[in-house]
Amino acid sequence: MDRSQDPVERATGDSTDLYDIATWEERTSVDGLAVALYRLLVASTRATVILAAFLILVGIGGLSAITDPQIGALTLLSALPALGLAAYVYYSDVTRSEPISMLVVTFLLGVLTATFAAVANSLLSQVGQTIARDFQLSVGFFGSLIFFYLVVGPVEETVKLLAVRLYAYTHDSFSAVVDGAVYGAMAGLGFATIENALYITRNISESGLDLGAAGGVGIIGAGGTITAVRALAGPGHVIYSAIAGYYLGLAKFNKQHAGPIVIKGLILASLVHATYNSTVGIGASLISSFTGLGVLASFLVYVIIYDGIFGLYLVGKIRRYARAYHTANATGPSAASLGSETTEFED
Repeated sequence: MDRSQDPVERATGDSTDLYDIATWEERTSVDGLAVALYRLLVASTRATVILAAFLILVGIGGLSAITDPQIGALTLLSALPALGLAAYVYYSDVTRSEPISMLVVTFLLGVLTATFAAVANSLLSQVGQTIARDFQLSVGFFGSLIFFYLVVGPVEETVKLLAVRLYAYTHDSFSAVVDGAVYGAMAGLGFATIENALYITRNISESGLDLGAAGGVGIIGAGGTITAVRALAGPGHVIYSAIAGYYLGLAKFNKQHAGPIVIKGLILASLVHATYNSTVGIGASLISSFTGLGVLASFLVYVIIYDGIFGLYLVGKIRRYARAYHTANATGPSAASLGSETTEFED
């Protein structure tokens, strides 16, 4: 029994015109007006979200961080490892390549939607401490854990997925499950880039360095350490959002279970993200104690191990899809010819 059809349509079949009874399509001028208004509403909602994100970006100083050439150079250096990982995910896509224009748009939306996370994290920064205090736990440690798992992880992974959902998800180029990982990686790259820019700007500002008088050598000296730290942190954002993006792609082609699938992806990405935030300091300290390495070197070792584990998890999912894709093309209809159904909420 096809539960997507009304009982009248199921019983009647295709021979009877059931327009405005059990089926609907655009026929009359009123129908056309309704379609036009709906498309306008969808477009205006997207435009409002993007405009709000841009205004927040300007308000928190993100735009100046990007436009300043010296800060921009440090930001670019800090984003290179994340860019390399995103490129790997892109080239691992065994289906048709995603248009560069779509990747750029998703990257920019990742930059913009990151501002929502900045605001939410700031507003909810005391949540963990308050909950820990109410349960009479160690406020500092447990407060941070609660904040990472209930706020930072879920909020940041949600806004990165929003960057994909705003545009790429509804585009024809999003034509396979694995495309979700590709666009998720680009959204993560955008998020990491603006986050790095803000961290670098804040670090240099707190050092009291006059950007105009310091010159390139002074800027590099002041921002070198934080640039290296952010370069190590960036790939994690790509991994987390690529995992969530993969499940967004899976949801697109499994409409009947779309909601739970998206939630599953966000849960996985948020847990991996929050666990990194919660353990990186302890892990780096333990490595330093046992090996005698410096702080930055210990941090590097921990990040390589942690990101390596979950990077392999992501690579495993992409390769599993690739094997299924090649098998399907060898034994059945071409996967490239399979399209996705749309919902009433997509245009």
